[in-house]
Amino acid sequence: MNSKEQKVLVSSFEKEVSEGLTAFPKYLSSKFFYDEIGDELFQQIMELPEYYLTRAEYEIFETHKSSIIQNFDKSNGGFDLIELGAGDGKKTKVLLEELVRQNHDFIYSPIDISQNAIDGLVRNLNLEMPNVTVQGQIGEYFEVLDRLKHMNDRKKVIMVLGSNIGNLLHSRAIQFLKKLCNAMNDGDLLFIGFDQKKHPQKVLDAYNDKTGVTAAFNKNILARINKELNGNFDLDKFMHWETYDPESGTAKSYLVSKEKQTVDIDCLSLQVHFEAWESIHTEISQKYDDDIVKWLAKEAGLKIVKSFSDQNNDYKDYLITKEK
Repeated sequence: MNSKEQKVLVSSFEKEVSEGLTAFPKYLSSKFFYDEIGDELFQQIMELPEYYLTRAEYEIFETHKSSIIQNFDKSNGGFDLIELGAGDGKKTKVLLEELVRQNHDFIYSPIDISQNAIDGLVRNLNLEMPNVTVQGQIGEYFEVLDRLKHMNDRKKVIMVLGSNIGNLLHSRAIQFLKKLCNAMNDGDLLFIGFDQKKHPQKVLDAYNDKTGVTAAFNKNILARINKELNGNFDLDKFMHWETYDPESGTAKSYLVSKEKQTVDIDCLSLQVHFEAWESIHTEISQKYDDDIVKWLAKEAGLKIVKSFSDQNNDYKDYLITKEK
């Protein structure tokens, strides 16, 4: 990443931290959980017994990989596989291996906001799958979507896995899907995961594990502010709190100040005052059913072609095209 790109990312972090911590109520974006430490913590979260999401989607890929790949490239004409929010690519490797096994012509372009995640994924894939052409890119989703418009005319399969879409409330999810639709040509595909509604306690447990890894993951955004913006947050003075509304399907994460306190962020020339038990909203994790996904897709000019589910119906991946 060149210095200009680095400055854009740093400026985005500075801007959004300043806006979020001077708003009422306070908020910070979950996309800033991720740096080298945050990436490692999320790897630990995915291994937790409470965190069903990764296992469910991995099961989908292992069970339905042949059918998924056939839908990706029915004409065997080749395509670009573009993954937004690629992370470590563990689940995607199942599909990549199947694509190689079936001798498909494809280029894999993983996209992530985390330089560390992309560097690690590209390095690992070059070692594990040297025959796969990998073109990793750093960037935020909407920046990358603008780039997609200027790509070649080859068929695109855009993947958004995990709980990425779930970080957006419905109105913003529709905007996001509209941008994806605008980036797609006729014949392009969107392969996107939606966590399904289920027992409320199972949802709560997934985002509030007993060992405290999820709490550390949420607090990492405060650690980043300390490290990168010269802040003086005392992480022990904040607690992680999770809520879930089964009516709306919205899980929310908060960092709650345990006492009245003032935090200085020198690089922003900012003092942030907290009352006792005041919160910082950090993350939304939306849950869905088929009707909601169908509605979201229709509002964005898209339509569902097919869906794939794990055995417990905890999670679904939907194959979606542009509405004609």
